[in-house]
Amino acid sequence: MMSSTVPILLYHSVSDTSSERFRPWTVSRQAFDEQMRHLRDNQYTPLAVTQFVQAVETGAIHAIEHPVVITFDDGFADFYTDAYPILGKYACPATIYIVTGYVGQTSRWLAREGEGGRPMMTWEHIAEISAGGIECGGHTHHHPQLDLVSPATARDEIARSKAELEQHLGAAVASFAYPHGYHTRVVREMVIESGYTSACAVKHALSSPHDDRFALGRIIITRDTTLSELDAWLQGERLPVAQVAERVQTRVWRMVRRSRKKMEAAFTFIDREQFNTGTSDH
Repeated sequence: MMSSTVPILLYHSVSDTSSERFRPWTVSRQAFDEQMRHLRDNQYTPLAVTQFVQAVETGAIHAIEHPVVITFDDGFADFYTDAYPILGKYACPATIYIVTGYVGQTSRWLAREGEGGRPMMTWEHIAEISAGGIECGGHTHHHPQLDLVSPATARDEIARSKAELEQHLGAAVASFAYPHGYHTRVVREMVIESGYTSACAVKHALSSPHDDRFALGRIIITRDTTLSELDAWLQGERLPVAQVAERVQTRVWRMVRRSRKKMEAAFTFIDREQFNTGTSDH
């Protein structure tokens, strides 16, 4: 009998090196190997996101013993060099969400975290992992916070990511992940209109067959996540079940971020004006 909850694990990087600020998002190769081995040894059934969504829609999810969904965000090169071989070793399918604007380059959006030079996968890597059973999904073109940019920008970021992946892979791209998990009702509708059939948020919560398939809850796996913590989460313990409706705290936090962005824009404008008029004391 299937559990009423389904853990969707969220990884970013499998690496033994990182900047101090980015360190929480890098899981060591040894730890990742131990976690995937734990899934195998305890008879979990790993799924990619679209496999999970389709199983829910057809009712097949009820016949799957101990389902768990494995996801990665961003598309770092260490997925190809470090994570992909381990997933293959334990026969674990997974979904990786790719920032298409930086394919074959570096993660320049992470400059503030000291990770602007972290290598990204190439299109050749992406084609290889796709052929090897890894689901490749959209994660925008430039990794913006979609709930803070203009509707036109958000729509382009969402659709362009899908179009570029489909062009290079020659196959339909079904799933999307919101950068940082940030989204709104309007952004969610844009994802649907672009032709995706599912989307992942974050929430650090357990998903379930009743979860919103365009805002699936995921569990963040960090460098400090212990095997005992992971085991508890896999068993549906110590975490809430993702809520379908947006929480009040989420709306408040979005308002705070929007206000902060407006203030940063205002100060940038003032600094620019001071420079142009020669009044800056910097």
